[in-house]
Amino acid sequence: MTKSNDDGAPYPQAVVTGDLDGAGTLNGRAGTSVFSIGGPDGKGGTATGANPYELLSASLAACTAMTIRLQARRRKITLSHVEVAVSYHHGGDGGRDSFARSITLDGNLVDDERAQLMQAANMCPVGRTLGLRADIRTNDSVSVGRAASYDDDLSELPIPNIDPD
Repeated sequence: MTKSNDDGAPYPQAVVTGDLDGAGTLNGRAGTSVFSIGGPDGKGGTATGANPYELLSASLAACTAMTIRLQARRRKITLSHVEVAVSYHHGGDGGRDSFARSITLDGNLVDDERAQLMQAANMCPVGRTLGLRADIRTNDSVSVGRAASYDDDLSELPIPNIDPD
């Protein structure tokens, strides 16, 4: 059910605000969570906080962990702990971008239960959405290649440098 304002307009799922002066940090709100968003501040520095690629990776990791947890509870699988690590990578030579995902499942699991939970990871709604434009590869670790750099990508945008004077 979508929450709405007094006038009936739905609340957005996320809002990001920031001023052009000050430290350059953007402030994000998603649901009831409030957090800083970092990255280039437009003045040659870097604002503190997770950058947009890190937030995107965190969304995939969170959705994957939630989907696995839900599957474990529904099937009464004795999963005691789940850890999902995700790293975003650019596709080389015009290839598809990708997410490297590592999943650790702890508990008294038999092979069939472990396989069911790993299969559930691929049903994660965020992963299904991201998978339309990027590959999601589940590995034993996410240290495959250099992760995409939001700062580098932003600096490569064809934005003209306009001197305000």
